[in-house]
Amino acid sequence: MRLTIEHRTLYAFTAPQGRVVQLLRMTPGDTHDQTVAAWHVEVDCDARMTDHRDGFGNATTMLYCEGPIARLELSVTGEVVTSSSGGVLHGTNETLPPRFFLRTTPATAADAEIGAFAKGAATGNDIPALHGLNREIRQRFKDDCGRPAPGLTAAEAFGREALTARDMAQVFIAAASAIGVPARYVWGYCDLAGDHRPTPHGWAEAWVAGLGWIGFDPWLGQSPEEHHVRVAVALDAAGAAPVAGSRLGEGRERLEVDVTVQGEA
Repeated sequence: MRLTIEHRTLYAFTAPQGRVVQLLRMTPGDTHDQTVAAWHVEVDCDARMTDHRDGFGNATTMLYCEGPIARLELSVTGEVVTSSSGGVLHGTNETLPPRFFLRTTPATAADAEIGAFAKGAATGNDIPALHGLNREIRQRFKDDCGRPAPGLTAAEAFGREALTARDMAQVFIAAASAIGVPARYVWGYCDLAGDHRPTPHGWAEAWVAGLGWIGFDPWLGQSPEEHHVRVAVALDAAGAAPVAGSRLGEGRERLEVDVTVQGEA
């Protein structure tokens, strides 16, 4: 499948900023199951950009903009060709051993309620058990198509009626950790997640001995397939965020995000 992606992020400031520095995790990589045919990251002001890789193996770009800056718009456009893999990852850039992803963060720590849910939903730690956990999360929560609440933890989200894709993924990670399965957060794009979303898509990956990393998308209740474009991974959503940074200046900022993903077989 060929997926065409447009991802626009606009920052508007109530007072001009002296400097803006941002870490961008907005560039997908090639694997055996996805090939980046074209990819462009552009900014609408004078800027310096340098490319790197972080400790998780994600492609990153440091963006430096000197002021005065009243607004800043990031535009990402590209095409990615994907193939079906049954959710099993092949050819990814792995820099850390699977056991590293047994670690949890405040956002993905399981409380007693999530632990009990995980033990009831996943009888074991093999693929059928993890698919069962994925389906149980899908069935438990309604969809929240808005912007994720900043700082919401998996334990807090578990008590809600409706969750965003980010929060469902972090609940899956917390539940997986509760039954001893290494798991991590993935952000990317998906043409099944809905057009013109206020945020990119998010899902999870879990490690199964003998097979490796396998994707699980609780928002869809299935494994990621050719409709998904994988961009960055980390222990939680904050660690894999598309944009993180700082600004030098007073005033407030207004953020607008628009994501459009179109797939063609």
